[in-house]
Amino acid sequence: MNPHTLCCQAALRLLAMLTMFYGAMTMASSLRLADPSELVGHWQLQQAAQPGESCTLDLLQGSALGDGVECLSRWIGETAVGWFPEPDGISITGREGSRVIFFSRQQEGRYEARLKSDGLIVLQRAAN
Repeated sequence: MNPHTLCCQAALRLLAMLTMFYGAMTMASSLRLADPSELVGHWQLQQAAQPGESCTLDLLQGSALGDGVECLSRWIGETAVGWFPEPDGISITGREGSRVIFFSRQQEGRYEARLKSDGLIVLQRAAN
């Protein structure tokens, strides 16, 4: 290879790397981590396959779960004890503190999660 070809290849690699870096930075900056206080309150849980079956769920201060935790735990097949916000949704945690299910943000006040059985749970801010 001649020096001109090597220089062009290096320039293309650098350009590709900068493009990937810029894309990652743009995506990271477009996702805003919600303050936990914005998510605290009453929420409605509903299984998409069974629209008539729903539960309420309270997200409490201090990342705790309140009323409705038994219903959520039954649906996901694991004991849910806490929650925390993520840039693209809400994670529900189990006894060990690890994530047991993730609710992906669909729009303001509406999140969805896939069950291991491939069912869908919708978490929606309850009307006050």
